[in-house]
Amino acid sequence: MRAVVMAGGEGTRLRPLTANAPKPLLPVVNRPIMEHVLRLLKRHGFDETVVTVQFLAAMVRTYFGDGEELGMHLSYATESTPLGTAGSVKNAEAALRDESFLVISGDALTDIDLSSLVAEHRKRGALVTVALKSVPDPLEFGIVIAREDGRISRFLEKPTWGQVFSDTVNTGIYVMEPEVFEHVPAGEAVDWSADVFPKLVAAGAPVYGHVVSGYWEDVGTLASFQRVHADVLNQQVDVEIGGFEVSPGVWIGQEADVHPDAVLRGPLVVGDYCKVEAGAELREYTVLGSNVVVKQGAFLHRAIVGDNALIGARANLRGCVIGKGTDVRRAARVEEGAVVADACVVEEEAFISHDVRVYPFKTIEAGAVVNTSVIWESRGQRSLFGPRGVSGLVNAEITPELVVRIAAAYATLLPKGATVTTARDGSRAARALKRAVISALTTGAIDVRDLEVAPMPVARFDVRTSDAAGGIMLRTTPGDPERIDIVFMDADGGDLSPAAQRKLDRVFSRQEFRRAFPGEIGDLRLPARTADRYTQDLLDRVDTTGVAEADLKVVVDPSGGAALLVLPTLLGRLGVDVLTVNGRLDDTVTTDTPADARRAIERLGALVASSSADFGVRFDKVGERLTVVDERGDPIDDERMLLVFLDLVAAENRGSAVAVPVTTTTVADQVSRFHGVTLRRTSLSAADLSREARDPSVVFAADGRGGFVVPEFGAAVDGLAAFVRLLALVARTRLTLSAIDARIPQVAVVRRSVPTPWAAKGTVMRRVVEHVDTDAGYVIDTTDGVRIVRPDGAWVLVLPDPAEAVTHLWAEAGDRDEAHALLRHWAAIVDSHQRVPH
Repeated sequence: MRAVVMAGGEGTRLRPLTANAPKPLLPVVNRPIMEHVLRLLKRHGFDETVVTVQFLAAMVRTYFGDGEELGMHLSYATESTPLGTAGSVKNAEAALRDESFLVISGDALTDIDLSSLVAEHRKRGALVTVALKSVPDPLEFGIVIAREDGRISRFLEKPTWGQVFSDTVNTGIYVMEPEVFEHVPAGEAVDWSADVFPKLVAAGAPVYGHVVSGYWEDVGTLASFQRVHADVLNQQVDVEIGGFEVSPGVWIGQEADVHPDAVLRGPLVVGDYCKVEAGAELREYTVLGSNVVVKQGAFLHRAIVGDNALIGARANLRGCVIGKGTDVRRAARVEEGAVVADACVVEEEAFISHDVRVYPFKTIEAGAVVNTSVIWESRGQRSLFGPRGVSGLVNAEITPELVVRIAAAYATLLPKGATVTTARDGSRAARALKRAVISALTTGAIDVRDLEVAPMPVARFDVRTSDAAGGIMLRTTPGDPERIDIVFMDADGGDLSPAAQRKLDRVFSRQEFRRAFPGEIGDLRLPARTADRYTQDLLDRVDTTGVAEADLKVVVDPSGGAALLVLPTLLGRLGVDVLTVNGRLDDTVTTDTPADARRAIERLGALVASSSADFGVRFDKVGERLTVVDERGDPIDDERMLLVFLDLVAAENRGSAVAVPVTTTTVADQVSRFHGVTLRRTSLSAADLSREARDPSVVFAADGRGGFVVPEFGAAVDGLAAFVRLLALVARTRLTLSAIDARIPQVAVVRRSVPTPWAAKGTVMRRVVEHVDTDAGYVIDTTDGVRIVRPDGAWVLVLPDPAEAVTHLWAEAGDRDEAHALLRHWAAIVDSHQRVPH
């Protein structure tokens, strides 16, 4: 049987190590990753191997040649452009037509039993057999669900935490029959797990999974690159370490010169022809490449040093990576997580702080303190984006320097000359940081339309109705005046999708920003009358029939926020009797604490009741969300208001569709069925809700947190548009809000959060799925997290938090006591699987 080694990877997440070398040639204990893979193939009898190459292909061919030194025969299939995992193997089809073949990645370290995998494939008569592995963090891999007989039922590539329903992932190792090529178009970029395998599964083809028990690690990040070195030295993976084991865990290479007064504490590796002088100290998990010189008094601990490097006297390296041919001179210090790439010079007494990246051929001057490199660096955080965009403490976590880099990353993703809309709330912090955003965008060759202070809905409107390719809004985090949110928008004015967020995150992490030439620097424009355009378009698109005749009276509280810039004109054109409170833009009170918000709602309710108004509305600081009180002055909570609004909309739109999150009560299903509308559930992502709202059949969408979408006007949450629509619906129904609320059944939804270590989240979700008794009629919904529905309609949702080490649970049943019991049952299951895998 032949094997195919995929060696075309560029390894962008491993930069700067892969800035001038292909990923498969990265050394793990002084041998390229791909060499370890080829030696594994040789041990299992795969002598004939085809290597697919693309990025820096000549370097791979030059290093391995025809494979004679390894006792193998290697041939190469070269891609002129990247063809994806399936397209690259299709490119080698001519050498693979005659018999079954094995596909393996050239940049993952493994010692799994390939012979057992092949035997399992033949035993089952499979078209494709996928090697599967359980991992603690499945986000960067393809999740696979297989039935008891091993047949695969579902693939999901690089999920969000809300989509994690298992910790069993695709290792990228496959045994295949040549017939699989019939399903791969030639000359196109095609991926096995994203494109080919899902279609094969849907067509009923025999695609099987086989769970392997050996070691497997995708060397895709700098953290995993360091981790595999430690695993090899701990002998957790069966690979050959070059040199002689002169004492337990200490390997010394050929003709290496280690002075007797040097201190070596293994496990560690000293490569061929190295020189370690007296007084140098090499500590655990240090790896020296070939021809490395370590001078007197140098200290290295968990340091990976490339070939031909020089480590000067009294230099101090901890948990870092030093590239080939790099000089780290006297008394220089390189800290944890830092990477200094090939052919660099770190001069005397320079200090490179943790997680800084220095790209090839750079010089760090003597005595320089590099905390955040002006060249490239990494923040080392789990994810840039949270549920509210990019958030953090003002001038602590969200600094002007950080804002410049984030905005520069956003600019890099857009074509030169594109336009971006910027806006902010009334806070001073947002004003200062927006200036940093504008500077970064214009120096990245992006034109800017600055709305200055504007409601969030107006900013989204300007993006989708102008020539803007996106938008950035800065606002104080609701409920926390010390924090700020930076919201990035797509060309339709909606929040960036998870995929777009990951792309921006990658550019930010690599710190590879585009800079404009002087003649390309973008323009700054201040468009006029955007609020007027918004108002006119809103009134043109939303049906306000009946408002003028209903003689309504409402109390409106803009919270002293940006909604004030639109409301006077909007209310004047509607002809409604309005009592306005907090009607002055206030840049000193940037948000309300929960206690402040409760007091403001109480005051609003008192005004509604005393003035005999039909209802009252309080907007948040950016006009995006609203809280409603009924004609009696009683607040209607967000969950109930979703149902009231749904009832009003559905009554006028029989046969249409509405969209709500998976956490919404089943009472919403009852209301929808009563009025003959279809209810669709989405994930908790704002981007998913907006995508559903763009469907022409959808007439209403809400997020259950005071956010409502008016699809005929826009696909994003819009408090101002929701207010206009609510006003018209109340005018036409001629019922009070309390009467509508009273006819809707009560809700019994409860919620709880369980602390969950990041490394245990995938295991927890797999265990949750395994506890579901589908034979008893239980149904699993994986729209977001795992939602388990009992035959009687009661349900529980288990959802890992994307930004914090917790798992959230919601439950609903016939009454609150039963819902709490259901919640306790599943919370106990989540809590019982908290052990972090080792």
